[in-house]
Amino acid sequence: MLRSRLAAIAVALLLPGCGAGDDGPGEGRRPEGSGVTIRVPADAPTISAAVSLAQPGDLVLVAPGVYHESVKVGTDRVTLRGESRDGVVIDGRLRQPNGIVVTASGVAVENLTVRNNTHNGVLVTGSARAAAGTPGDGGYDTGDEPVTFLKSFLVSHVTATRNGLYGIYAFSAQDGVIEHSYASGSADSGIYVGQCKPCRIVVRDNIAELNAVGYEGTNAGGDLYVVGNRFVGNRVGLTISSDHQEKLLPQEGAHVVGNLIAANQQEATPEQADGGWGLGVGIDGGNDNRVVRNRIDGHVNAGLVITATSDIPADGNQVLENAFTANAVDVGWTFPTATRGTGNCLRGNELATTVPEALATTAPCPAADRSPSGTWTSPKPPRGIPFTEVAAPAPQPQLPNATTAGPTAVPVVPELPDVATIALPAVSLLADGALVRTP
Repeated sequence: MLRSRLAAIAVALLLPGCGAGDDGPGEGRRPEGSGVTIRVPADAPTISAAVSLAQPGDLVLVAPGVYHESVKVGTDRVTLRGESRDGVVIDGRLRQPNGIVVTASGVAVENLTVRNNTHNGVLVTGSARAAAGTPGDGGYDTGDEPVTFLKSFLVSHVTATRNGLYGIYAFSAQDGVIEHSYASGSADSGIYVGQCKPCRIVVRDNIAELNAVGYEGTNAGGDLYVVGNRFVGNRVGLTISSDHQEKLLPQEGAHVVGNLIAANQQEATPEQADGGWGLGVGIDGGNDNRVVRNRIDGHVNAGLVITATSDIPADGNQVLENAFTANAVDVGWTFPTATRGTGNCLRGNELATTVPEALATTAPCPAADRSPSGTWTSPKPPRGIPFTEVAAPAPQPQLPNATTAGPTAVPVVPELPDVATIALPAVSLLADGALVRTP
C-alpha cells in the first residue's frame, strides 16, 4: 500500500468562514414530523448541529458558505447534502484530520466540497480506530479485534481537494457507492477502498487527478467494481494491493473496467512515500483481479505492472481487452524476491511492448504456470509539491434537483454493474470536469 506521512504541516490556511464557526454543535431545532429537512443555518447554526438533530430518514440541507468544522454522522439513514456543490465548502484549515466522518449505515453525502484536512476529506468506516484517527495516526486496524463493517453508504457529487491522506476514503465498509465525485491534491490517494471482503462496492464515473495516486484498493475485493472513472494526471493512476497494515489479507477479486487511465506523471502533485511515478495500473500482491477494457495511455514507466509483496504472491490476475498506447512498457511483470505468482495472463489486448517479451503469447488466458519475471529501467520521479499547493479544481457538475429533492434512500445492497456491457472508453471520458487534459 502506498502510504504518505506528513512530517510537519508548515502552512495554516486561515480562511474566513460564513455559516459556521469553530464552536461545538450548538443549538437548533428540528422540524416536526418524519423524513424532515433540517436547513443550515436556518434551523441549525452549523452542519454538526443539524446532523446531531437528525433522525433516520431526515435530510440535512446546507446553504452555501464556508464551514470550519469536522462533521460526524452517526445516525442511520441521514442524507447530508449541499445546496451547491462548489458553494458549500467544509474547510478543515489544516487543523482537523477529517472533513466528514460517517459511522452509520445508509448515509448519503452529496453535492458539497471538503478541503484542507490533514487526513481525509470524507471517511466512511465501521472501524472505531479509523473514526478516531488523530493527526500523525492514520487509524489503521492492526490488532486482533474482529473487523466491524459499516453497511450501506453513498458518496455522490462530492469534491474532495487538498487533503493530507485521502480524498474519499471507504475503510471497513461494505455495500456502498462512490460516484460522480472529484478528488485532487491528496497526498496519498484520491479515492481509497480498504479492508472489505466481500466489499460489494461500486466506484463509478469519478475523476481523480493531481493526487499521488488516483485510486487505491488495499485488502479489498469480492464484488468490488471500479468502472467508468477518469484517473489522469496523477503520479500513479490506480493500485491494487495486499498490505499487512490492514486486515483481511490477501486482496482478491476486484473488477477494473472501462476506465481512462492516462498520463499519470504529473509533476505538480504531492509525492507519496513509495515514490511511484509514471505508472498506470499497479497490482502488488493482489489476486484474481480482472482488468478489462480500460484505455491505458502515455506512461513513462509502464501501463500495467504485476508484482508481489515480500510474502504475498500475485496470483490469477487477468488483463483482458485493454487498449495500451504510448507507454514505455505496456505490461510488465516483475518479481524481485522469491515471492512471485501463478496464473497471471493476458488476452485480447492492444499492446506493443511487454516485459518479459512476448507475454501475450507465453501467458495467454487461462494460465496456470508460474509467472515469469522481468526488469526495466524506471525513470526517477521528480520532487512533488505540498498538497496545499495543488491547483484548485474546476467547477463540477451539480447533483440534479439538490434543493428540491427529498432525502436519498440508499440501497441496502447496491446494484452491481454487468461487466460485459461496459465498453472501452473514449479518451474524452469525463473531460468536462477535469483540469488535466489528454491528447
